[in-house]
Amino acid sequence: MISPRRFLDASSLATAFRALDARLAAPLTLVVGGGTAMMLAYGLPVRTTDVDAYPTSGRLDDLGPHVREVAREVGLAPDWLNPHFETFAHVLPPDYGARLREVFAGERLRVMALGVEDLLVMKCFAGREKDVGHARALLRRKPDLAVVERRIEELLERGVSGAADAADFLDDVRGEE
Repeated sequence: MISPRRFLDASSLATAFRALDARLAAPLTLVVGGGTAMMLAYGLPVRTTDVDAYPTSGRLDDLGPHVREVAREVGLAPDWLNPHFETFAHVLPPDYGARLREVFAGERLRVMALGVEDLLVMKCFAGREKDVGHARALLRRKPDLAVVERRIEELLERGVSGAADAADFLDDVRGEE
């Protein structure tokens, strides 16, 4: 039976990370973004039903059996760990690693949240209605907007799809602050 989608909170995330940690045979570092990062690293009151994550080495798909076991054990949807997030990581600044914040450390699993600037870049590229409130909340955390603007400009110059929309999104949410 598939568990119904439910909102995750800091406690359920910690439980899931501990259960995943217990199943790992080798060290693994996950980089998380989206609602998980906003909630765990910055204490923002967001609602999320999955964990946007990618491993710093290897492939998240290789963890599939463990992810499904954790889902069954703790009552999460089988795809609680979202493997599609990595496909959007190309918009991150090359130095995003310098801004990562540890949000979980187990025996083998380490979970690192994106920095505020990097989350804001990703929210600008996502550009969904729900991202407006998230972007505003991130702006209240006083990110270094030069990092965000520089990255979006670099991607605009390279002709990366969505960069013009991301720039407009940032202008719009900044104008509303």
